[in-house]
Amino acid sequence: MPKFYARRRLAALAAFTGLIASVGLVNGPTASAALPTPVSATTARSYLASLTVAAENRTGYDRDLFPHWITQSGTCNTRETVLKRDGSGVVTDSSCAAVQGSWYSPYDGATWTAASDLDIDHLVPLAEAWDSGASAWTTSRRQAFANDLTRPQLLAVTDNVNQAKGDQDPATWMPSRTAYRCTYVRAWVQVKYYYGLSVDSAEKSALQNYLVSC
Repeated sequence: MPKFYARRRLAALAAFTGLIASVGLVNGPTASAALPTPVSATTARSYLASLTVAAENRTGYDRDLFPHWITQSGTCNTRETVLKRDGSGVVTDSSCAAVQGSWYSPYDGATWTAASDLDIDHLVPLAEAWDSGASAWTTSRRQAFANDLTRPQLLAVTDNVNQAKGDQDPATWMPSRTAYRCTYVRAWVQVKYYYGLSVDSAEKSALQNYLVSC
């Protein structure tokens, strides 16, 4: 093949590759979850050491005791606010429902283009909070916990992954994507520390083990 045509073919190939990359097919998902950055591993270890260790008690738990999702701004509730925060190219309708966008779930590495495929995970589950101290809270404090956008507590993730997690703590469940585990445990400890929640012995041991490698 003449050099002139070879150069043209290479140039065309380079342009095509650049086009693919620009739409995110080569460089991976364009969306990325925007969980508020948790405290450092050093701070998390310090926080964890100060948490009360106690057995859990689920007596009287009801999810409805943690009112959610509340209105955050205009017609947008907490779920819709997190979907807009964590997605890329999110378009909403007049009622703030996401009708377009792309979401990357850091727990499993999946990317979704339909909001219906996502749950908003309470990183520290509501039942876990109840078990470790929230049973003594006022309803308003439980509402604040269930809708907290300031601490690293709410995150858009693949719905069936969130459902598989349920109300488990890090002693029995962790994200399958190992690259996210350090972020997860740092966030877990920060939330528990901020809200004055206890940890059980298995939970504390698991958190300590994960934080060692952070």
